[in-house]
Amino acid sequence: MSGPFGSICMVGLGYIGLPTAVVFALRGVNVVGLDVNSTAVEKINRGETHIVEPGLDDALRRVVAAGNLRATTQPEPADAFLIAVPTPFLHEGEGHDPDLTYVESAARSIAPVLKKGDLVILESTSPVGATEQVAGWLAEARPDLTFPHTHGEASDIRVAHCPERILPGHALTELVSNDRIIGGLTDACATRARRLYKLAVEGDCIETDARTAEMAKLTENSFRDVNIAFANELSLICDKLGINVWELIRLANRHPRVNILQPGPGVGGHCIAVDPWFIVSQVPEEARIIRAAREINDNKPEWVLAKVHQAVAEHAAAGGAPARIACFGLAFKPNIDDLRESPALAIATRLASLYPGQVDVVEPFIEALPPALADKAQLLRPTEALESCDILVLLVDHDDFKAMPQPRKPGLHLIDTRGIWVGQPR
Repeated sequence: MSGPFGSICMVGLGYIGLPTAVVFALRGVNVVGLDVNSTAVEKINRGETHIVEPGLDDALRRVVAAGNLRATTQPEPADAFLIAVPTPFLHEGEGHDPDLTYVESAARSIAPVLKKGDLVILESTSPVGATEQVAGWLAEARPDLTFPHTHGEASDIRVAHCPERILPGHALTELVSNDRIIGGLTDACATRARRLYKLAVEGDCIETDARTAEMAKLTENSFRDVNIAFANELSLICDKLGINVWELIRLANRHPRVNILQPGPGVGGHCIAVDPWFIVSQVPEEARIIRAAREINDNKPEWVLAKVHQAVAEHAAAGGAPARIACFGLAFKPNIDDLRESPALAIATRLASLYPGQVDVVEPFIEALPPALADKAQLLRPTEALESCDILVLLVDHDDFKAMPQPRKPGLHLIDTRGIWVGQPR
């Protein structure tokens, strides 16, 4: 392709990286995808996806067949490098400090193939200052090149941050239509990055500095987390007071300036359940509301488990065989197969450990149970679960579940965390 970017290297071919690579390839850009997962690389080169995303299968086949996208496990030279790798917690289960190991590994992997004039963009959601760290790692690996944190506008390599802001299930549309915040380590870095994104993005591309761009993504997800926490706290209050929280929210939202979100079993996914902690870890004394929201949402699964324990006890008191429990949904949001940071998966896993041999799972978007459940539960169809189970725990509002009538069976216990069965209007 003619122009300032003859080729792009997408570092990381997961839920963000692969759709992003495909979107650029659809615009005729020569894209090389880089990933450590050799199985995923092989599938992509056959035109097959390893993730579920509407429309991605067909689009991937087309760009691979056209020769605009291929994948590799070995870094290659390119004009721009986009890094989209995970940023989990440093010590999973022990704290909430961000782990930039994957980002550092990605940066150091591409360092040997950098040349003067290249652009490096960090797309991974990261704590404030991470883009500067990327520039530092690259500079350590390539002392023969200059970088913006030391040489400013005169640097050989441009470095920027452009956080993704897409909704899984709508990736191919939102990658094109959504506005992008582009933060450069210098003005020239931001401008060059904006020129790259305008090859594919129809939304506005707004330039700022890297730290503001990093904080923008964390702020967006913290805002959503705080509002979800309000809804989840309302559900706890209403449960104590004997009020249907879904009816309450429906009525309150008739106020022209009120828009309360829907409660659930917690908050999951690779963004909202993680990103607010990045702010808290850096400024713990100031981020009081953000911390409180995270704690409310992180503790909501315990409330769901307590409801199940109560239902099990009531079933036992009525006599008969031990209760069979069906968990409806494992994904972190409806109509996708993504289980990352999913409260539904955490709840189902805990129940399977607490009630061995008594737990079944209904999840229409997976073909096999994840390792945490593989030997502890069964994957059933909805009709099988309705016939055989005594306690139904609705955890994800998949469209398949919304289409079902409210289950009715003598002695059946319904624990509906999404308001599908028990939250309907009177």
